[in-house]
Amino acid sequence: MSNALKLLAVLLLCAQCVPAQTPAPDASGKPVVLQKSQGDLRTRRPREGVASPASEFLLKIGPKTSGSKHLLLFTEEIPPGAAIPKHKHQAEDEILLIQTGSAHVWLGDKEYDAQAGALVFIPAETWISLKNTGKESISLVSVWNEPSFEEMLRCGSVPKGQMGPPLSREGVKECYHHGDADLEIVQPSADKRP
Repeated sequence: MSNALKLLAVLLLCAQCVPAQTPAPDASGKPVVLQKSQGDLRTRRPREGVASPASEFLLKIGPKTSGSKHLLLFTEEIPPGAAIPKHKHQAEDEILLIQTGSAHVWLGDKEYDAQAGALVFIPAETWISLKNTGKESISLVSVWNEPSFEEMLRCGSVPKGQMGPPLSREGVKECYHHGDADLEIVQPSADKRP
């Protein structure tokens, strides 16, 4: 056996003998159990030139909801025909879990059909868009490895029950910048891309 392999074997054995260091709990985060309807329920502000009704989402985990420094999680219902506009996140990975419904997903330069139970992994710097192509609402869970997108969500919404002023296309784009993301502004057309 070479000296390098012997050294590697010794290091691996020694690593097993050293007690693991347990990091101190983060004082800013708070443990929480949230039921399906619990969290910070928000309504998206109306968008100028967009005829869709304002949708709601539920912020569950993030800096302002649970004190998390490392995660963001929200849930949302996306009605038939509605879409998540094409955008990309500069430094954050995202996972979408489609719990109910069906969607057409544009991910990078590929397209996919996703059914209930599908998971979509969106690495940073990947363009993403999703459209509900079914007859029922999509129940969606969105999980992030970094919580900065919470700022975008809050910028483009108000607490449920309040009315915010409409957002212009530039206002929506500016909200995306608050969340470390880029939004592709697409002029409405007859194609199937949102």
